Amino acid sequence: MSGEYPLEDFGTAAPDKIQAALETGRIVYFSRCPIELPAESDLEWLRTGLNAELKAKNISYHPESDSIPRFKADRDTRNRVEGLLRRHGERVTDFWRHVLPDFVPGCTFGTTSFRPMEEKGRDLKPRSSNELVHIDAGAYGATNGARILRFFVNVHPTHDRVWGTKGSFADLMHQQSPLWRAAKGGKPQVPVEKGPLDRLYSGLVSTASQVYPLLRVIDSSPYDRSMRRIHNHMKESAEFKDDHSDYREARFPPMSAWMVFTDGISHAALTGQFAFISTALIPLRNCRDFGRTPYGILAAANG
Repeated sequence: MSGEYPLEDFGTAAPDKIQAALETGRIVYFSRCPIELPAESDLEWLRTGLNAELKAKNISYHPESDSIPRFKADRDTRNRVEGLLRRHGERVTDFWRHVLPDFVPGCTFGTTSFRPMEEKGRDLKPRSSNELVHIDAGAYGATNGARILRFFVNVHPTHDRVWGTKGSFADLMHQQSPLWRAAKGGKPQVPVEKGPLDRLYSGLVSTASQVYPLLRVIDSSPYDRSMRRIHNHMKESAEFKDDHSDYREARFPPMSAWMVFTDGISHAALTGQFAFISTALIPLRNCRDFGRTPYGILAAANG
């Protein structure tokens, strides 16, 4: 049944409680962002100071290349945006190291993005739409089972950011046999393990990315392809989209923050403008409950 997603404020929670909540498919919510944000003058410039062409972009800072690829602007604008996103990403990283001490060893700290556009009514193709309920898959190429952790901040001065969800990955896979068919991709079992060709390809990509770091996004794995098929099915299947039996919504007020394993809970950004999103890939070996991870759930289906 539809309703409102309960958001417990984790502002004073201990690391163990936060880590356990994330692994059980919870949204870890902070009524006030727990890290320092850019000055209000910088936030207002991000909201209003970029011209219309730049507002049409998802602006992402990549720490591995210390750059914002495909961002065309004059040098002063580029430098200012890069600096703001770099500093925000560093603050999120420091926060993660403090509150997620068991998760972060060996993790990959990924992009920090600014989302300037209103999510509602963008009229995108289904696979590109954030308005449709989905799980995240294939962040930065091949995750190989690493968990996709994201930290969100709503920096709109007056409007909530609204999410929709149909529950956790585990619950959906338990209830939805079409998702298993999508995961299998026509094979008798769910592909999760790399074979010789995948290992060779990943090795070549890894070598090349030592020179060109952004090449890592072209890497792949059987697990990530299975997750991508599930992601696409959620966005494209009329049957899945029309099923509202377990649908709920969550509202995130201005200057609130939340973090979640976005591969572990279904979500859609229904409305909202102006948000920061930072990403990390948490190694599978750091997870306490392997059976709750998407990799563990898919692998268990193969016996």
